[in-house]
Amino acid sequence: MNDFEDHFDDLIDDETETETESTGYFASGEEDDEDGDEEPFDIQTAVLSKNGMLALLTLKTGESGGQIVRFDPRQPLPTAQRYDDEAEAARWFRRSLATSLKNGWTVVYDGEPLFG
Repeated sequence: MNDFEDHFDDLIDDETETETESTGYFASGEEDDEDGDEEPFDIQTAVLSKNGMLALLTLKTGESGGQIVRFDPRQPLPTAQRYDDEAEAARWFRRSLATSLKNGWTVVYDGEPLFG
């Protein structure tokens, strides 16, 4: 596993169970939502830029807590931190974003993920 792409092939299967055979697009997820265990959640994404690099900082919050995912182009893999309290996750997201701005990053986009 010396190649960077081989590592991601192990982490992310490009032929997932939710992909439909006929269209090649992902299924709507209605088949998987039969048990109704999924809780609603909110996502906020910040795209940052510095010296031609792009970084991604994402916050996902729900009733069971929150999670912050950081993708730094200088690091080999993204990092994730889970929080039991969604307010604490939001506080650390804002703090991480403020630290990035203090370190010379500029915000290119901050809001809900865009689709399409």
